[in-house]
Amino acid sequence: MTDLLYSEEEEALRAAVRDLLTDHCDAAGVIVRAESDAPHDLSLWKSLADGMGLAGLLVPEAQGGQGATHREVAVVLEELGRAVAPVPYLTSAVVATEALLACDADDLLAELASGRKIGVLAVSLSVAPGGAYKAVRHENGSLYGELTGIADAAAADVLLVPGEDGGLYAVDAGAVTVVPQVSLDLTRPLARVVLEGTAARRIGDAEPAVRRALRAGAGLLASEQLGVADWTLTETVRYLKERKQF
Repeated sequence: MTDLLYSEEEEALRAAVRDLLTDHCDAAGVIVRAESDAPHDLSLWKSLADGMGLAGLLVPEAQGGQGATHREVAVVLEELGRAVAPVPYLTSAVVATEALLACDADDLLAELASGRKIGVLAVSLSVAPGGAYKAVRHENGSLYGELTGIADAAAADVLLVPGEDGGLYAVDAGAVTVVPQVSLDLTRPLARVVLEGTAARRIGDAEPAVRRALRAGAGLLASEQLGVADWTLTETVRYLKERKQF
């Protein structure tokens, strides 16, 4: 059985991420950004992905990543959740990355690991691991169809789209139509993705890739939620200690 407590190295990672987020994610600024037309903080993403190398934690070193484990990613996501950081970390560095690890697409994997590109799996995060998901029609090397509820699609450079033929396809996000959708959680923007004869490259089989991606995403989403819950508890206790009844 592995140690359930974080190691000194993992706590050092936590401290480094928290220091960066403290400088970039004040609560008022996060709220303003979430309600704006530019909900993603791409400069913060660059600092996390490029400056700290966190986008490639799950990617083996031989494929351009850090060769870390889900424990280190959990630490990062706890801090991102605590700050409600407006970055596509869960969708790109976890879900899309896990999907690519099940495919033959080392070029895309390296680009996501370096932070040069943001990847998004075009499957709703509300789908349970192993659950049914919507796919689009593939015909003569192009994709046709519409997908809804795709988290962080507006920030994506590349979309990983499941086809009705069972394939998973890489699509240039600039070649599709992305329409923002109203979400109950404004900090994780959703969008409708429309493909009208969009050129696509098959990179693997959709079913095992999507199952793997959603399983990792569900587990690590819990880490993100733990972070924001811990912040909420801490702030509530702090307020109760300072509050004066009149």
